Amino acid sequence: MYAAPSIQVLLDELGRLPGIGPKSAQRIAYWLLNADRDEALRLADAIVQVKNAVHFCERCFNYAQDDLCEICASPTRDATTICVVSAPHDIPPIERTAVYEGVYHVLGGALSPMEGIGPDDLRIAELMARLADGSVTEVMLATNPNVEGETTASYIARLVKPLGVKVTRLASGLPVGGDLEFADEVTLGRAIESRRTL
Repeated sequence: MYAAPSIQVLLDELGRLPGIGPKSAQRIAYWLLNADRDEALRLADAIVQVKNAVHFCERCFNYAQDDLCEICASPTRDATTICVVSAPHDIPPIERTAVYEGVYHVLGGALSPMEGIGPDDLRIAELMARLADGSVTEVMLATNPNVEGETTASYIARLVKPLGVKVTRLASGLPVGGDLEFADEVTLGRAIESRRTL
């Protein structure tokens, strides 16, 4: 499809965004073209502003605008429990549950020998430094339930357990509203292993 060069550049850049295919990129580009100039500039300004203002929290490596993210800076959070996640985008789903009251530690990825990602490529040393003063009583591992996430969780558990800190892992199993007939064997097996008394 023909497009003016500047439109094609916009389409190409939008197409690089995760989850945006050619048709979605086209819809967004034409929305921007039809929007009034101020509306389009507000979007552009918001992108520039977030890139200039947001960095990693110096304690947990979540996204922050100050030295500490809002969670680390909050006096109401339980600093004796650290939830370890792979990336900052793993935090909002946990926060939406309104169940977890501790703090976080973002690893910046997961162990993956196939991709050349080893322990030194993650923020594991920084996690261990946070545990050094003995104030943390539990480390909750919330890495993804895939091969890399399980490997990462096992590796961290082996490092943390000798410190006398309780190590827990998010349970995995059947989703609410799911049907047994559609569950795979691994998910169903984990649901059986993680069963609880009613």
